[in-house]
Amino acid sequence: MSEQSVLVVEDTEEIRELVCTVLRRAGTDVRAVASGAEALAEVRRDAPDVVVLDLGLPDADGTEVCRQIRAESECYVLMLTARAEEVDLLIGLAVGADGYMAKPFSPRELVARVQALLRRPRVPAPRSAPVEESVLRLAELEVDEDSREVRVDGAVVDLTRTEFDLLTALASRPGRVLQRETLLREVWQTDWEGSVRLVEAHMSNLRRKLQAAGLSSPSIRTVRGVGYRLVA
Repeated sequence: MSEQSVLVVEDTEEIRELVCTVLRRAGTDVRAVASGAEALAEVRRDAPDVVVLDLGLPDADGTEVCRQIRAESECYVLMLTARAEEVDLLIGLAVGADGYMAKPFSPRELVARVQALLRRPRVPAPRSAPVEESVLRLAELEVDEDSREVRVDGAVVDLTRTEFDLLTALASRPGRVLQRETLLREVWQTDWEGSVRLVEAHMSNLRRKLQAAGLSSPSIRTVRGVGYRLVA
């Protein structure tokens, strides 16, 4: 399978054909299905690098399909939704999606977003030889970059890859304010200003999970109009 492999999951034929056409023109290996059941079967058969997933599928809720994909695969998930309300966005990102686009969307922007996901590093494979430990420790928080685990007082916190990358960016520079645009470049590898809301939604999910795990220090602080910082 090509290293640039995308699975398009969209039940509307016109949109499915449009997405496939623009991605193929960009040099991407594309497969397409029209239902959640077909999507899960394709991921299990031969996992792609990116799944472009419509949330309004005829046989299943797209967020549940995303949850199952995330449980079984390391592929990135870009949601397509006609339901751009904040609650739908937060629910979608909470189950492991890496980004979203609201319909109607620009084909050029879609290609740019998929290509940005394809440029993001994959989860590193286990290493056969011992290496020096790489753990960021800040008060009750531990961020293990090798195992990609986050622990609060020794207990592992279940984060999505994007949430882990955001926390790592903050924990590697404690006390320093990171602009939303900086986080977009480092985590999503894009400069698209419309993605600022994406940063905010993922950061909201990250805070909620850390607080639920009992983390009191350090905490993620919002610097109004600028970005975020991790402070003790």
